[in-house]
Amino acid sequence: MDYKIVNLVASSSLGANLDLYNLATAIPEVEYEPEQFPGAILKMAEPKVSLLLFKNGNIIISGASSEKDIKAAIKKATKIINEVQKNVTIKERVSYKIVNLVATSSLNKQIDLFNAAVTLDNIEYEPEQFPGAIVRLFNPKLTMLLFKNGKLICAGAKSEEDIVKGLNKLKKVISGAKEKK
Repeated sequence: MDYKIVNLVASSSLGANLDLYNLATAIPEVEYEPEQFPGAILKMAEPKVSLLLFKNGNIIISGASSEKDIKAAIKKATKIINEVQKNVTIKERVSYKIVNLVATSSLNKQIDLFNAAVTLDNIEYEPEQFPGAIVRLFNPKLTMLLFKNGKLICAGAKSEEDIVKGLNKLKKVISGAKEKK
C-alpha cells in the first residue's frame, strides 16, 4: 500500500541551557511568550520547519519532510543560536530521535464509516464533530484518521516500518467490515 510521509517530528539537545528571552530579543525568527508556552519557537524558511526551544537545551523539530531536513535544521539552528549564545556549539554531526511520523495514504475505495464503527473495535465515529473515523491500533501504536473516500492520515509512528504494519493491519480490519455498495 502506497503512502507519503508528510511530517517528521524529532527531538534533540543542543547540549547547553538557553536564555530564551535573550534569543527572542536578538533573533527575529524566534517567538517567545512564556505566559502562553514555556518554550520559544524558531521558524525556519529553509528547510521549512519549526523548532521548539526549551531552557534546558532540548529541542523539538516539526514539519520536516525528510531526515535530511531535520539534520539541516539542527545545524542551522546551532549556527543562529551560537551568534547570541556562544555556549551553544555549532554542530557538524547531529544526533536526534524521531518521535512521530505522519503519513497519508488511501485504501482506494469508499468506506461506510458508520458501519465500520458499529462492526469493528477501536473505531470512533461521530460525524457531527469530525467527518472521519478515528481508528486506534495498538501494535504498532498508531492513530489513523479514516475518511469515507478511503483516504487516511496515519500518526504516531516511530518508523516507516510502523506505518507499513499499521496500513496493512488497517486494510485487513476494514475488509472485515461490510463494504459500501
